[in-house]
Order: sequence, then C-alpha cells, then structure tokens
Amino acid sequence: MKKQIIRLFSRLPFGVLYVISDIAYAIIYYIVRYRLAVVRTNLRNAFPEKSEAELRKIERGFYHFLCDYGVESLKLLTISAEEMKRHMVFENVDQVDRALDDHNFVFVYIGHYGNWEWMSSLPLWTRKDATLGELYRPLKSKTMDDVFIDIRQHFNAECISKYEALRHIMRFNAEKRKCIIGFVADQTPHPDNTQLWMDFLSQDTPIFTGTERIGKKVNAAIYFADIHKDKRGHYRCVFKRITHDVKSFPDYEITEMCTRELEQMIRRQPEIWLWSHKRWKHKRPISKD
Repeated sequence: MKKQIIRLFSRLPFGVLYVISDIAYAIIYYIVRYRLAVVRTNLRNAFPEKSEAELRKIERGFYHFLCDYGVESLKLLTISAEEMKRHMVFENVDQVDRALDDHNFVFVYIGHYGNWEWMSSLPLWTRKDATLGELYRPLKSKTMDDVFIDIRQHFNAECISKYEALRHIMRFNAEKRKCIIGFVADQTPHPDNTQLWMDFLSQDTPIFTGTERIGKKVNAAIYFADIHKDKRGHYRCVFKRITHDVKSFPDYEITEMCTRELEQMIRRQPEIWLWSHKRWKHKRPISKD
C-alpha cells in the first residue's frame, strides 16, 4: 500500500510537488529543525571566512534544496523520458561514448550534489549497448529500499550494492560488457580503511579511494560529473574527462584531482550539497611513530 501511495504522489505535476516541498521546508527547517546542529557545524567549519549572515543564507538554501530533492526523486518513479530530458541534461556524452570504444568501463565520480538521483537518467542520452551501473548503500527500511531501487532503475540503470561492487564489476569485465559506473565518492570511509586524508572544505578529511583502486584493476576511463543547477528542477551534468590512462598515475593522484573538482563545484553553489550528513565524524588516527 505504501508503494502505491508513493507512486500516486509521484504522478503529481512539478508545480504541485514544489508547493508540497515549500510546505515541507517550513516544517523541517523551522519546526523539526532536522539535523540543524550538524548542518551549522559543517557549514561553519567549511567556510570559516563567511559571515554568520552568509552561512544562514546557505543553510536556508540547503533546506529548500533538500525538500526539492525529495519530491524530485520520487517523481522519477513515473516521469516520462521526454519530460526527464527537459529537466536533466547531459553534456559531453559523446566523449563518454567514444571512451567506451577503447575501454570496457567508464567510471564517473559523483558527489551528493544537485539531484544525484537524476543521474540514473543517463541511459536516455548514452549509447544503447552501455550498461549504467549505480553503486548504492541498501537502506534499513525494506519498503524504502525497494522504492529507491525502482527510482534508480526507472530508465534501465542497474543498482549495485556497494558491498558487492567489486564482484559485479569483475563479472562485467569478464563478460566484456560496456559499462558506465557511477561512484558517489564523497562518502566517509572508516578510518581503518582509509588510505588518503586531504584538506577538503577547510577540514582534514578521510577520502574514499575505491573508485581509483577498482578503476586500475579494470583499466577504466575516468570522468567527473560536474553538476549545475540552472533553475529549480533543471540540472545539467557536464562530463569532465580526467584520464583515459588510469594506470599511468601514481596511487591516489586521480582521487585527489577529483576531490578538488568536487570542492570547486561545492564552493560554486554550496546550498545544493548534502550538508546534513556527518562527513567529518572520523578523525585521523594519531601516528604511534
């Protein structure tokens, strides 16, 4: 029953969904104050140079975006291909397609930025023989996990649990499938599994390096998804080539390059990054030397 209600909700036109989003914003920000302490701490630490008024403006913009992200993501359940292509545009897809002529894989660095769920509409733009794989972390709620899998697979993307990513990718490689794999690379690795720490948004930050490490195993071409929000409900993804020769780079240099790209993107329009997640919950272990 819950899934049917959610599906009916997704059929509402964008105009109605954004009215609901505006109401949700007032409730979540002013009444519930959802993770407000986390958001304020993250923003203050990331932008020590900004005034309190500037930080509050970003904060309000973030909560508006978060509510829009929710209704926009549910819209994916029923939106048509034609309407989706008007709301999510991809640029430089021809470069990605050509990369698959010489590589079985293109790995794309993605952040929790803009509506990252709408990246699943890439099959509407790219070559038809390519599989779009999306790595995700299964949700605790079976109902919501099923809903988000339906959302992400609406345009024939393939959801891959992050816990089974390497096994699936090595199977695709053995099958010589042409694959574009999206990695949400701004997640927080456990300190015991962290090979790289960087200064990111003015803070010492553990960096996820799995994209590069797996990329070297399968000789993937590497791209970065540079997202722009042009107006409400309209996003643009510009694919930026990082390298077609991943093995020629020293370990973690590509990860550092993509992390810098992510930081520049966030600083350009900070309100559309996911400030409510606890990105800096781990601290660098103190060396015993």
